[in-house]
Amino acid sequence: MTTTVRLRAPRRTKDGARLPSLLKLLIVTQFAFNVGFFAVLPFLAEHLGDAVGMAGWLVGFVLGLRTFSQQGLFVVGGALADRHGVRPVVLAGCALRVAGFVWLGYAQQTWTVVAAVLLTGFAAALFSPAVESEAARQAVLHEEAGGGSRTRALALFTVAGQAGAFIGPLLGALLLEVDFRTVCLAGAGVFVLVLAGHARLLPRHLPGRARVRVRGGMRPLLRNRRFLALCCAYGAYLLAYNQLYLALPAEVERAAGSQAPLAWLFALSSLLVVTAQLPVTRWAGERIGPRRSMAAGLLLIAAGFAVVAAALPAGRTGTAGLLPAAGFVVLLTLGQMLALPAARAWVPDLAEEGRLGLYTGALSSVSGLIVLLGSAATGALLDTGLPAAVPWLALAALPAAAVLLLPRRT
Repeated sequence: MTTTVRLRAPRRTKDGARLPSLLKLLIVTQFAFNVGFFAVLPFLAEHLGDAVGMAGWLVGFVLGLRTFSQQGLFVVGGALADRHGVRPVVLAGCALRVAGFVWLGYAQQTWTVVAAVLLTGFAAALFSPAVESEAARQAVLHEEAGGGSRTRALALFTVAGQAGAFIGPLLGALLLEVDFRTVCLAGAGVFVLVLAGHARLLPRHLPGRARVRVRGGMRPLLRNRRFLALCCAYGAYLLAYNQLYLALPAEVERAAGSQAPLAWLFALSSLLVVTAQLPVTRWAGERIGPRRSMAAGLLLIAAGFAVVAAALPAGRTGTAGLLPAAGFVVLLTLGQMLALPAARAWVPDLAEEGRLGLYTGALSSVSGLIVLLGSAATGALLDTGLPAAVPWLALAALPAAAVLLLPRRT
């Protein structure tokens, strides 16, 4: 009987028709979050450099600070979600994101920009770990009920996020014809709609969620070497992915003379995930485990950086000059499709009972610290006047080395 149910599970999970209503809501939530977020973020570096007049190292530091205030504080949002539930944490995070985007649209001085960026990051540190940990919890419950692999359910979560990341930059590029403030206000408007929708639709008492009293605070987590190893490897992935907003815009500016093609490269990345994520996840689930999936993803990302490094000495511009950047985006996206669902599906097996929010947040907090340090270093490296291929070679080495950090047993 059990075998028959599992044989039917892939069809259920593939089209999402049998997913629980709460899991569907969380998937739609991820889509909406990314529409509002990616309408603003791809154009932030250019705004900081041109309109605000920040130096390259400071732009890199502010972008890293945004990631750290978001990813680095995920552990706070995750712990709050464990203690108080998902609904209040998500609603508070959405309200802060609205305030942060409005402030960012009007900020002109360095300190006000930094404060607005910190507020937008902290907002996501509240709602994202709450939604991600609950999506993982519901995916595990769905799997245990015979509804299909948790990795496939979380792949749908990733697809929804990338669909939002596909629409967001196109919306932002369209509104940027007015000005950056309009882009920020539009992003805030998206989160106003998310806030209103979740105030109405998100249940106060979530199915399958039971409060478990645990002792020891952070100590058991800090002693969990396998989990910390996963955090470090995931941090290398996130630092590499963050170069879509730092190294890639600089390369596009060099090759095309403007950042106009940037929105289309972001769209290419999102379109690849939307169309190929589920087939890639199905293939990885059938042939390789979580560790090999993450290792293959990290190596593909390293190859993406190496492609640009190899092409830069030729100094090509125009359409030909953009081809290595497009190759980087494709390889980075393929690596992401392998690594991200595997990491998310791995965390519930490493977390303590009742602390999934904390562990989900800690995964992003450790990686956020890595991004903060690495982004400042990358921004400085891009400004040093060294041969253009050097930063890209250094970035290629990081995800390749991270393969050695992955836990040996799943």
